[in-house]
Amino acid sequence: MRAMSQDVHGTPDVLKEVRLPKPVPGPSQILVAVRAAGVNPTDWKHRANGLFLNRLPLVLGWDVSGVVEAVGFGVTLFKPGDEVFGMLPYPYGVGSHAEYVTAPARAFARKPAGIDHVQAGALPLAALTAYQALVDTADVRPGQRVLVHAAAGGVGHLAVQIAKSRGAHVIGTASAPKHDFLRALGADEMIDYRSVDFAEAVKDIDVVLDPLAGETRARSLNVLRPGGVLVSLLPGGSPDEEQRAAELGVRVETLLVEADHAGMNAVAGLVEAGSLHAHIEATFPLAEAPKAHALGETDRTSGKIVLVVTEPASAEL
Repeated sequence: MRAMSQDVHGTPDVLKEVRLPKPVPGPSQILVAVRAAGVNPTDWKHRANGLFLNRLPLVLGWDVSGVVEAVGFGVTLFKPGDEVFGMLPYPYGVGSHAEYVTAPARAFARKPAGIDHVQAGALPLAALTAYQALVDTADVRPGQRVLVHAAAGGVGHLAVQIAKSRGAHVIGTASAPKHDFLRALGADEMIDYRSVDFAEAVKDIDVVLDPLAGETRARSLNVLRPGGVLVSLLPGGSPDEEQRAAELGVRVETLLVEADHAGMNAVAGLVEAGSLHAHIEATFPLAEAPKAHALGETDRTSGKIVLVVTEPASAEL
């Protein structure tokens, strides 16, 4: 099978197309013929410096949408021919930027019939992150005020929609040119982070979703009402953060997304209800993964970037 692999860490040009053996599903696993696979910031960060995966050679990719080709012993959820989408177990189950991938069956859900593989391949990691942050961790409820930082990004634009589906009043930070995009997603208020200090513009926030960390994380504590929660997607925080949070009567959580069958089914349900869709900034053929990484690293995109995998020849290994 074809796959995009790297032998060293570095710039996007370290990604090379290689031929690897077609994997075989083990117990409780399925073999998926990949049709599309999202590219996320964690992909280019791992490509550049390894992060959790300090092993080489390395095939990146956690998002996947495709067709079940075979099932391992004990799998009852899916049969060959089923269309599925899901997130490979993060971080160590990596490898979807290839023609085939094996993973636990319960990392997947059935692909909603109303969307194609590109849409489905864009959703898993970012949508699960947003869902686990807003629903599982923060328990967003109707009428609550939710602040989403980097609201036009991969996680952010899905978080806006998920929060709205929960009946929240959603405020998003983004550059001014992206405000119409956020408004179309359902955001109630927008803040141009380039010209407005969000910490002075909003208050009495119930939930903050922060994919940026650093100073944004520290200053977000000040906009929360007592009893509010800050969910950060990156490690960080000053040594006195815990004490500061206690003084303010707020909670701080740092989330690392997990593969989640129930969560994927919830995401699928939101898609089928018309409450969630991924904005596709660009698509690239699998072999052009370096271009996808380079575009993502500009930090100027909205929504998601997706690699499209053409259907492999049946006899090809």
